[in-house]
Amino acid sequence: MAHNLRPLRQYNENDVVNLFAFSGNAETTSVVLTKGAVVKVQAPGFNPGTALNSTPNTMLGSVGASYDNTVSERYGVTPKISLATSGSSVLGLTLLDVRELDENGEKLVFNPRKAAEMNVVISGQAVPVLTKGLVLYSGTNATAGHVAWVGATAGDLNSSATLPAGGAVKVGTWLGTAVNNVALLKIEL
Repeated sequence: MAHNLRPLRQYNENDVVNLFAFSGNAETTSVVLTKGAVVKVQAPGFNPGTALNSTPNTMLGSVGASYDNTVSERYGVTPKISLATSGSSVLGLTLLDVRELDENGEKLVFNPRKAAEMNVVISGQAVPVLTKGLVLYSGTNATAGHVAWVGATAGDLNSSATLPAGGAVKVGTWLGTAVNNVALLKIEL
């Protein structure tokens, strides 16, 4: 079931981590990652020696076409996150979509204002990750009071009365029963 976050959100900005970029990108699809995906830190994570000294960012390659004797590099964030699965150490839920293209198939890297208006992050940029708070989560068959945990499907949350055995990681508690696959979630990481 596809996950997403609805506009109802209650959290403190101190509970949002803005240090990591999503590890995947796609030149041919519009949405690389939807908001509400459960993510984990990808090794080696945030390295203060690297991040604070000479190479805090990565060169992602050419922005568009490459031509001889020209440089058109695109910068990106070095530390990465990826989708969490059962047994992973969860960082949190993404607050914004990660996209490459707009609804017309145009690259958002050439129009950062439109990306900001669409409330999305371009792949390679830091993705805000929520570690604690209340969100309206879409894509679940939750029951009030049940545990929200990461299952076998990467990035998605499941619901059950108790945390299943076998490496399941608790992300939070469902504060309401799902209506049209939408329920209130209290994130407790």
